Order: sequence, then C-alpha cells, then structure tokens
Amino acid sequence: MDDRQRGLVLGVAAYLIWGLAPVFWIQTQPVDARDLLAHRAIWSLPFVTLCLALAGRGRLVAVLGLFRRPRIMLVMAAAALCGGLNWLIFLWAVTSGRVTEASLGYFLLPLVNVAIGLTLFREVVGRAQLVAIGFAVAGLLVQVVYYGGLPLAALGVALSFGLYGAIRKGVQVESIEGLLIETVFMAPFALAWLIYRDGGGLGVYGLRVDLFLLASGAYTAIPLMAYVASSRLLPLTALGLVFYIGPSVQLLMAVWVLGEPFDKIQLAAFSLVWIGLLLVSVDTVRRARAQRRYSEELQL
Repeated sequence: MDDRQRGLVLGVAAYLIWGLAPVFWIQTQPVDARDLLAHRAIWSLPFVTLCLALAGRGRLVAVLGLFRRPRIMLVMAAAALCGGLNWLIFLWAVTSGRVTEASLGYFLLPLVNVAIGLTLFREVVGRAQLVAIGFAVAGLLVQVVYYGGLPLAALGVALSFGLYGAIRKGVQVESIEGLLIETVFMAPFALAWLIYRDGGGLGVYGLRVDLFLLASGAYTAIPLMAYVASSRLLPLTALGLVFYIGPSVQLLMAVWVLGEPFDKIQLAAFSLVWIGLLLVSVDTVRRARAQRRYSEELQL
C-alpha cells in the first residue's frame, strides 16, 4: 500500500474503534461512570508511557522536558479538564442508555468547531458553514419542542470536545505526548477517587469486568495512535470525511446492539444535522480542490 492507502486504513480503524466504544464500555456494567473515568485515566498512564518508551527514548525525554515549561503545562491542565469532562459525559451516556444522544453530539462536533472558530478565534466563516449551523440549531430545536428539553448529553459531548480541541490549538504538543501529560494531571485525582471508592469496582464484579477495566488504557490510546499516524499520511479533507464513521457506528451500535429507541423525532433531528454536515463537507472539498488548482497554477 502507498502512504494514502495506509493512512486511509489507519483512519478508518481509529474511527471504527471509537465507534465501537459503547460496546466496549457496556461490558464494564455495573461500574459507575465516575469509576470508569478514574480507571481510564489510571490505566492509560502506564500504557501510553510504555508506547512512548518503545517509540524511542527521545520522545519520552522530550515529554519530560515539557513539564519545565509553565505555560504549556497550564494549557495542558485546562485541556485535561475538558478532556476528562468529555470522557465522563460519554461514559455516563453509555451507562445511562443514551448512546444515541452521545452519537448526535459527535455529529454536531464539526459544526460546534465552526461556531467556536467564529466566536473565540474570530475566524472567517463562509455562507455554507453558517447555513450548516442553522440546520444544527434547527435539529436541536426539534428535540426541545417535542421532548421539552435540550439533549444535554449530545451538547455536553460536543462542547467539551470542541473546547478541548480549541485549547489544544494553543500548544504544539503531539496527540500521544499530550495524552500522557493529560493523564499525568488526571492520575492523582483518579487514584484518590479509586482509593475512596475501594477500587471503583475492580475485583468486585468478576474477571470479565476486571479485564475490561484494565484494558481501558489500551482502548483509549490505540485508536489515538492510529489517528495520529493517519493524520500524517492523509490530507485533512480526507481525514475529515472519514470522521463520520465514528458517530455513524456509534448510532448503529446504540440502535441495533444496545436496543436504544430511535423514533421519528430523533430521525428528523439527526437528518437536519446531517444536512448541515453535508453542506460543510461539500464546501470543504470544493475549497480544497480550488486551493490545489491554485497551487498547481503557481507551479506552472
């Protein structure tokens, strides 16, 4: 395979793993979502440290050097807070039978990123992006009118991860190295929580649950490593389109495997969001092609 094909395989693999995450985490029932968050932070730390060590001593040493830079550590602490909040909301959604709602949040994420770019970074947003945001708002209003409230899990997932991405833009730290730093920040709180909770379910619900809890670190890090490798081999436009595999698989898992309801109102809300995503995707591809043609003309 050439680089593009390898990048595509790795990107699809990463998003498939993320899409199948509800099926993984449901195996840990009846462990509380707060305990799952603590286990995820604790067991990610040794696994990511080992991966970086195997990747080369220089990478691990470079990460240790970042701890002597206060500004980077402050930004990474804020990122750890938003990332941990995103993990907690998603885990709560899985353990509360709201995976469908969580998948809507990840479908909303590209549109939330557009809104964050417009409001926080004063980025120039085209007409297609504004119309897409309008469709997303309309999809949320459909649920508000029918159900009498906002889909809080969806909004929580999208906003927490959107803010996480916005914060991480402030530092030039690779994803895997960043995950190590973030879990270092989380680990003391996670360890204190597990001690307070007498192990947070470990050794209580049987060997199967224990194995899934111990594997949570690997399940967190492996798709991220695949994604990082893919991002270096694929154009961002192609990787952005592959993104939709994740929430699509989550939605299928919620309805077909976990048996969550999916009624006409939810279909209407999702459809409005999907229309917005289609507009953004088409506009992104169009802009990428125009930029590529412009670059080719300059070379001539």
